[in-house]
Amino acid sequence: MTSKTPKDSLTIMNELVLPNDTNTLNNLMGGRLLHWMDIAAAISAQKHCNRIVVTASVDNVSFKHSIKLGDVVTIEARVSRAFSTSVEVRLDIWAQNIPSGTLIRSNEAYYTFVALDNDGHKVTVPELIPETAEETELYNGALRRRQLRLILSGKMKADDATELKALFFSEQK
Repeated sequence: MTSKTPKDSLTIMNELVLPNDTNTLNNLMGGRLLHWMDIAAAISAQKHCNRIVVTASVDNVSFKHSIKLGDVVTIEARVSRAFSTSVEVRLDIWAQNIPSGTLIRSNEAYYTFVALDNDGHKVTVPELIPETAEETELYNGALRRRQLRLILSGKMKADDATELKALFFSEQK
């Protein structure tokens, strides 16, 4: 199994916000955006794993700015860390109004995917090697985000979350 970089999993997806995608205020419906984000994140995870992947969790979706009818949505997805059978994917969402020339970062999120074989069993995924300072920061933060997800889902005890505890407690000398 070969190691990969976050660039290997980069996925950029564009969508035009049409009337059927909007609510009564002519804003993009959140559910439609989450659907597009899931597709982009899955493509990114599949590129990294070279396998079928399934969504395991969606967390930390931040809605910072509304996206309007007629805007072009650009979703950038890339794997931020690989664990044994799962990957975390970071998404950044941009909204562009082409006639006015405005471009705003509207959303960000983290999705987790599990890689499966043809029989639906979990399989090992390739290692991820961060190359830049930003990639290393996302990579290091992924372990803390994973521990938080596991605690919130009841799959890990808070006392076992060593990376999270290190944020709050330092050893006394």
